[in-house]
Amino acid sequence: MIQTMIHGLMMALADSVPGVSGGTIAFIMGFYEQFLTAIQQFFGKDRSRRNDATRYLIKFAMGWCAGMGASVLLLSHVFESNIYFMSSLFLGLTVSAIPFIIYEEQDSLKGKYHHLIFTLLGVVLVVSLTALRAGAGGIGVVSFQNLGVLQYGYLILSGVCAISAMLLPGVSGSTLLLILGVYIPTIHAVKEVLHLHMQYLPGILALAVGVLVGIVFAAKCIREGLRRFRSQMIYLILGLLLGSLYAILMGPTTLSSPQAPVSLQTFHSMAFVIGVGVLGGLEWIKRGITKQGAIAEQRK
Repeated sequence: MIQTMIHGLMMALADSVPGVSGGTIAFIMGFYEQFLTAIQQFFGKDRSRRNDATRYLIKFAMGWCAGMGASVLLLSHVFESNIYFMSSLFLGLTVSAIPFIIYEEQDSLKGKYHHLIFTLLGVVLVVSLTALRAGAGGIGVVSFQNLGVLQYGYLILSGVCAISAMLLPGVSGSTLLLILGVYIPTIHAVKEVLHLHMQYLPGILALAVGVLVGIVFAAKCIREGLRRFRSQMIYLILGLLLGSLYAILMGPTTLSSPQAPVSLQTFHSMAFVIGVGVLGGLEWIKRGITKQGAIAEQRK
């Protein structure tokens, strides 16, 4: 039980930060396939498997909720005043995720370089989406206090996209929310709801509806896609990661009081190094767990 809760906690900490994919953390720590299988079995017809999946997901959700609540309370205080430091940290996390994905998936990538077109597609998709959001006057900066019908629909769609991304190794759901201009308003809104300011709750619920809809369809589709078209999907994931670097650079423009994008003058090298170190530390932990598991198998 404790191990499953820790997995949920670690995934929540990753999910809350742009540049780090909860799916990547699950992949690195070795519980990714188990997590996807549990989601699929939860919506399956086999009652025994559904009960096992329910118990697993409840324990996982306990850790995830604890981690997400703690992250939101912390992040909401640092974004407005430290946006360039945080953006540089996210850049470090994202840049360091790329070689880890390539290393883990070298068998899927090697000799299949004709699939690089999917990497280009991923870059174009993210950069185009970021540019479109920046010029979308009908959506603009999402305000959870003053939502119209269009923005409710936009939040539901954002939830679908974000949870789909969170389930993919290498793609950060939070980065996708940042691209869509929803991430920072959501962090602020969740903090306000935790302080019992319920006027923000309808927007949070709209986002949650999108998440639930996305979970129903995304887990099965992603699992099947990785099984049948793994090489194409990994190349696409790498493109999405590369494109997300541009989205992170543009992150300060999504604040309620928009600021200039990250530049050489506002970039924090120390924050970047910390980001690289965090993901490197997680990889070190994963290798330690894998080594201990191999030793335990040898002793049996």
